[in-house]
Amino acid sequence: MADLLHPATTEPHSLRYRLLQSGRALLSGIRRELALQIPGACLLCQQDSTGLVCDKCRETTVLRRVQRCPRCAVAMSAPAAVCGQCLRHPPAFDRSFTGFCYRAPADQLILALKFGHRTALAGWLGQQLFDAIPAHYWQDDAPDCLIPVPLSKQRLQQRGFNQALEIARPLSRLSGVELWPDAILRLRDTAPQASLPLRERRQNLQHAFGWRAEQGVLPAGRHIALVDDVMTSGMTLHEIATMLKLNGARRVSVLLAARTPSPGDAL
Repeated sequence: MADLLHPATTEPHSLRYRLLQSGRALLSGIRRELALQIPGACLLCQQDSTGLVCDKCRETTVLRRVQRCPRCAVAMSAPAAVCGQCLRHPPAFDRSFTGFCYRAPADQLILALKFGHRTALAGWLGQQLFDAIPAHYWQDDAPDCLIPVPLSKQRLQQRGFNQALEIARPLSRLSGVELWPDAILRLRDTAPQASLPLRERRQNLQHAFGWRAEQGVLPAGRHIALVDDVMTSGMTLHEIATMLKLNGARRVSVLLAARTPSPGDAL
């Protein structure tokens, strides 16, 4: 039994080692689930906390600010006008902001919202995103509206809610910017982007989005801010921004609860 508590004493590819790693992952998941159920426990470290996330975890994971590309919000190692990927292939959107980096352990907050149906987390994520956006954004050229990235009908039926909309609600209240929850339509269901190679993602989304005519207003001349939970390749947001620009939008911003960390994943 003592060997099971010391992974250094096991071979990496042995059955014992794999069982140990699986057990640890299961235990971590159980602890996190208990933290979600028990008031006063941090969702990340499961220690006592007066909020959903304790001050220590918030400081070390969520509030850890890094230099980011102003166009796509990917982390950069040094200050630059834009990242290399945006320089070579500029996305259709003009500006991006993110609350935090989508990596362990903070990624569990997004996963708990999306797949654990912990919709109470949306308010916390919206607050973190609002805090990460500089005040001058809301003052100098504030968006005319906030629009959540829509889910496909099938995904919405399976999940029961749109996580982007749930994050956009508190962001609208905090910023005072009007929320247009149904302005953008998914014209057809698409394969999940995460299941596709990078080269196939843009083709998967072509002509997948449209403007809801019965919204009563048009995007022409407007600054529109798109809200989503996570951006990885950026293809979905690029496709929506392209549609908006073709319909006359003056400017498109992207507001993200989290952004994947790899520069190779930027659009």
